[in-house]
Amino acid sequence: MNLETWLLYLIAVLILTASPGPSSLLCMTRGVTGGMKVGFATALGSLTAITGILTLSFTGLGLIIASSEWVFSLIKWLGAAYLVYLGLKSITSKQQSFTDTHPMNSHCQVTLFRHFTSGFIVGASNPKAILFFTALFPQFIEPQHDLFFQYLTFTSTFMVMELSWLLIYAYMGAKSSKWIFAKGRAKLFNRLTGGVFIGAGALLSTASRS
Repeated sequence: MNLETWLLYLIAVLILTASPGPSSLLCMTRGVTGGMKVGFATALGSLTAITGILTLSFTGLGLIIASSEWVFSLIKWLGAAYLVYLGLKSITSKQQSFTDTHPMNSHCQVTLFRHFTSGFIVGASNPKAILFFTALFPQFIEPQHDLFFQYLTFTSTFMVMELSWLLIYAYMGAKSSKWIFAKGRAKLFNRLTGGVFIGAGALLSTASRS
């Protein structure tokens, strides 16, 4: 793989990862309510899921999934339902204010794993990612060169860019937490983010393979 091909791929991945979406929104909200540690766990969950999608697309399984109407619809509706669930959970929350304390007891790992799982579900339930990678890789793969080396290069480039942007969103959320921690603002924040999650779920439900 030559440098020009990699640079073109880097630009494509930069545009993909920098664009805000459900995963970045989730990382930002978790950064606000739980700090960078929780935001990082959420980002890792999303990164793990999307890297799995990338791997499937590279091996050709992504094409099979993308071409299956019922699998595509299943992923789409599960993802949309989960985003709506997160939105309704936020909107119906009775919380009036956040506290600037993060779990440091024996339940900390359980809490972080829960946020990792939440990030994983949101990352894995976006069928558009399957379509994007399925369409993307054929444009850059050079069959005459070592495919495993190309996979490592493409995957590592994507992982660095994706994690970096998700952490930027989590950091922005964590830095804005001082304003959010003011008494009474948790209700407003939950209503706003809940509405955005529901909107994202509704938008995802309109996704199609075309």
